[in-house]
Amino acid sequence: MAGGEDSNKTEEGSIDPSSSYYLHPSDLPKQLHVNEVLTDGNYADWAQEMSNFLYAKNKMDFVDGTIRKPETASSEYKPWMRYDAMIKGWLTAAMEKNVRDSVKYAITSSEIWADLRERFGKESAPRAYELKQKITTTRHDGTSVSTYNTRLRALWDESQSIQSFPRCSCNKCTCEVGKKIMEHLEKDVYTNFFWV
Repeated sequence: MAGGEDSNKTEEGSIDPSSSYYLHPSDLPKQLHVNEVLTDGNYADWAQEMSNFLYAKNKMDFVDGTIRKPETASSEYKPWMRYDAMIKGWLTAAMEKNVRDSVKYAITSSEIWADLRERFGKESAPRAYELKQKITTTRHDGTSVSTYNTRLRALWDESQSIQSFPRCSCNKCTCEVGKKIMEHLEKDVYTNFFWV
């Protein structure tokens, strides 16, 4: 397998720290590496945070399937299984029990990742509606402008992650898509800020 453990070893025989096959001695499979565990209602935030962690650890290639499971007879098989088991531990440690129980029979970390994305990551019309309602009803309520803006921005960002809005592609924001987005945002800001 190209790019496997043997091709990532240094002259001394240790694995290069920039390799996907590198594990730090302090890495343990049951460490929690995200702020909140995965529940049935926070997948978008959890997936973003877990992706950031996996990219930082250079392990996203295992989860997204770029580095595939080798054949059992391959010399890469046991090392690959060891790395993947570590990642499975990281993923499951960051889930509440009922979610963890639903993926405990997955063979690889990429199967867990794909299953979670399939179940929780779809565009969710009910969640999009709920977020739209929260955006519409969010009020200044005497908080600072910064706090209010942060609250709205979090709702807009989550809404965008669930259901994409059209994006301006002209890079000058003179096209109709850009105008419609600005009209929508101006209306929301005017409604939410001035009529509290």
